[in-house]
Amino acid sequence: MQARLDETLRRGGTVCVPVGTIAQAWRSPSQVRLARLLKSLDVDIAIMTPNVARSVGLLCARTGHDDVVDVHVALCARERGHAVVTSDPGDISHIDPALPVIRA
Repeated sequence: MQARLDETLRRGGTVCVPVGTIAQAWRSPSQVRLARLLKSLDVDIAIMTPNVARSVGLLCARTGHDDVVDVHVALCARERGHAVVTSDPGDISHIDPALPVIRA
């Protein structure tokens, strides 16, 4: 992930990590690389405010996708014009087929 961050920043891009993805990833015992990534001042952590939660809920209803974290990821990527780095590109494509996806 650090190499992806470095390359993104070198190209003038930005990185956003929706807060729910941190909770999902932290279920694994060793998250040293993720912790290092999250300490970077170049990473934006997207929180879920009440307004964002309503938008996520509406998008869940529209797409029939029930994973609010996946939908928040797609929403953040769409709003920022970002690609999504994921181990499950099918989930993101189900929510928004137009989003560019990078398999992790």
